[in-house]
Amino acid sequence: MQDLADFHAPVSDLFSQPKSASDWEQYRLSNEQLEFFEENGYIAGIKLLDENQIEALKSALDEVMDPKHPLHGLFHEFHSNESGDPNKVLFHSLGHWRIHQAFHDVIWNPAFRMVASQLLGDRPVRFWHDQLFCKPAHHGGNVAWHQDYSYWTRTIEMQHLTCWCGLDDANEENGCLQYVPGSHRWGLLEKPALAGEMDGLMEMMTEEQKADFKPVAIPLKAGYGAFHHPLLVHGSFANYSDRSRKAFVLNVFADGTLSDSDEPLLEGVPAIKKGSKLEGKFFPLIFDPAEV
Repeated sequence: MQDLADFHAPVSDLFSQPKSASDWEQYRLSNEQLEFFEENGYIAGIKLLDENQIEALKSALDEVMDPKHPLHGLFHEFHSNESGDPNKVLFHSLGHWRIHQAFHDVIWNPAFRMVASQLLGDRPVRFWHDQLFCKPAHHGGNVAWHQDYSYWTRTIEMQHLTCWCGLDDANEENGCLQYVPGSHRWGLLEKPALAGEMDGLMEMMTEEQKADFKPVAIPLKAGYGAFHHPLLVHGSFANYSDRSRKAFVLNVFADGTLSDSDEPLLEGVPAIKKGSKLEGKFFPLIFDPAEV
């Protein structure tokens, strides 16, 4: 078994790759969708997976969640329950793209790559890191209100993007994603504990921000995704339903992003000197619009 980060191309046939410029057109966002993202800080309801791909990724999830997996040591982070409360379970991990070919290849999903490049200003895209967020039925924990970039200030400039994709149907009942439209214009706030209390971020907001704090639920069918700005405030409530809520996240940045730390950017990844470009084994270039 091998670290799949060594491979900067698909290693299976799970995702068919476009062979011509016209093949890519089906994945492009419309001008109206791009304008919605600019105004609100997110776009949702983007189909990313078919039924076979969903099942392949759910099977892969069952495998990598096992702490006895032979490649378990390749995770950057692995939390069977990040909340620490047995009544509020939140499975959260980083690094599973290195371990299972389905999670490796979903990074090269053309439907994801095209949209990511468009939302980053039609720029080349590099992979940052992946995440899994799983809330079991009846006692799945919350993800506190937060901005992604508040955890990523070890990289500059802020030219990042997040894609959330469900492997189960998600709605308010089982703790779907929630966004605060327009909050990407609030500037950078302090970072709360990710699996902490929902109102932790509220203490860091101005009175004007609190007045504009109007979350909207983002229900999504399995296989559909949402993309959001790195400063958009978002979170999700606990799952008390009888259905699980499994999802994966792909985080990317525009090519040319630099390290802003002499410390390792991810656990198990060699340090990249402050001021140096993020590239190489762990930060592959996944899309270049000039090549389409």
